[in-house]
Amino acid sequence: MTGSDTRPPTLEQVANYAGVSRATVSRVINGVQTVDPELRRTVERAIAATGYVPNLAARSLVTRRTDSIALVVSEPENRGYETPFLTRTFTDPYLGRVTAGAQEVLRPLGIHLVIFLADPPAREHVLRYLRQGHVDGALLISSHVDDPLPGQLVDLGVPCVLSCRPGRPVHTSFVDVDQRAGVRLAVDRLAGLGRRRIATITGPLDMPAAQDRLAGFRAAVAAHGQADAPYVEGDFTRGGGERAARTLLAEHPGVDGVFVANDLMADGALRVFQEAGRRVPDDVAVIGFDDSTAALECHPPLSTVRQPVEEMAGEMAQLLLTRIREPGRSPRSVIFNPELILRASA
Repeated sequence: MTGSDTRPPTLEQVANYAGVSRATVSRVINGVQTVDPELRRTVERAIAATGYVPNLAARSLVTRRTDSIALVVSEPENRGYETPFLTRTFTDPYLGRVTAGAQEVLRPLGIHLVIFLADPPAREHVLRYLRQGHVDGALLISSHVDDPLPGQLVDLGVPCVLSCRPGRPVHTSFVDVDQRAGVRLAVDRLAGLGRRRIATITGPLDMPAAQDRLAGFRAAVAAHGQADAPYVEGDFTRGGGERAARTLLAEHPGVDGVFVANDLMADGALRVFQEAGRRVPDDVAVIGFDDSTAALECHPPLSTVRQPVEEMAGEMAQLLLTRIREPGRSPRSVIFNPELILRASA
């Protein structure tokens, strides 16, 4: 390329620079998987050296792809939460971690991530946008058993991957953590500390994750010889944790160990226990779930069950890319192992 030539580089110039055919350059740009890796690297170096910028509109006509993926956060109906859906979504560290994990996979491929909130007022708009082919597929954060969106996307033929076990059978891939194993780690720790009156604050029990964590809790405390499994239902928000903790202390004043189904609720519960004069962990030991940034902001810092959200989101993105490239491939479920992170609360 000469310094006086202001015209944009062409596909033919990239091919000449790389010493390959124009067709080979086109196959590399369009993401054809059968290109020899060394040949692909040669073409990529030629693209960088010449400053060639692919015509994305023309490429889209050839590949029928938009190089965009939707990240859809779904809420099937208004469930009476005190905190609005928009506020709950963007104050929960979970969404940021999912976004970061997916971007680690998609950004190097030049694929854009577009976030949609699919609460009832917006759902038809989101469905229409996805149906019209503005994105190549969807990563779906869908938590409630009765959410119709997973089934609607599958029926429309939109490639999608779910962020957790679906509440109802859906013919699509999903990624989850072994919820029951994570709760067992928490209860084993509490029992190992000598706690004999262990209770839990659950998430909303119309969510599969909350259901699995409660079932895991019941099995784990029974394995340690505790006849009952006291629980109070929460809503996965900090305020919900506060309300549930007050109810728990009123109904079970002798509780000395609490597994809380996420870190935000655990933060709220810690404040209530301390306001009631219950020292943590001396009087009541507390363990959360997620290992989010909220766990480090707690006082004292929260012991918690870590689910590797960033890695899970990256796996979701990989599964979706495979589904887009190979539409006939059977759905897969990938289950990650949890880890107990010990800090000062238990």
